[in-house]
Amino acid sequence: MKRKTAYLGLFAAVAIIFGYVESLIPVFTGIPGIKLGLANLAVLFILDRYSFKEAALVSVVRILVIGFMFGNLFSILYSLAGAALSLTVMDLLKKHSCFSLIGISVAGGVTHNIGQLIVAMIVVSNTSLMIYAPALLVAGVLAGILIGVLTKEVVGRLPLNL
Repeated sequence: MKRKTAYLGLFAAVAIIFGYVESLIPVFTGIPGIKLGLANLAVLFILDRYSFKEAALVSVVRILVIGFMFGNLFSILYSLAGAALSLTVMDLLKKHSCFSLIGISVAGGVTHNIGQLIVAMIVVSNTSLMIYAPALLVAGVLAGILIGVLTKEVVGRLPLNL
C-alpha cells in the first residue's frame, strides 16, 4: 500500500510538472481551451495500471495544484468538468478490451473538450460557444492520439509491478 501511494504521488508530481511545462508553451490557435494535455499522460497511465479511483485522485490533485498555481477558479471548474467526463468515458472504454490505449485516449481528449465546452456555455449562458465545437473536437482527437501514443510507450517501458 505504501508503495502504491508513493507511485501515485510520483505520477501526480509528474502530471503537475507536465502541466507547468505546458503552461509555458504558447498556443496560437485563436480558440480558447486548445492545448496538448501533457499532464493527462500520467492520468491515463494510472487509469491503465490501477483504476478509475486512483486516476481520479491524481487528476483532481493535478487540476487543483495547477489551477491554483497557474490558473484561476474558472480554469479549475473547466478542468474538473472535462476530467470528470473524460475519465468516466475512458474508464468505460477500458472495461471493453476492444479499445486500444490510443483509442481510449482519443475518446478522453474529445470528451474532455466537450465537458469544458458544456461548462463554458453554462457559465456564460450562451450556446453560441458551440461555434468552437468543431475545432475543439479536432484538437481533442489530435491531442488524444499524441497522448495515447506517448502513454503506450511509457506503459511498454515501465515494469508492471508499479
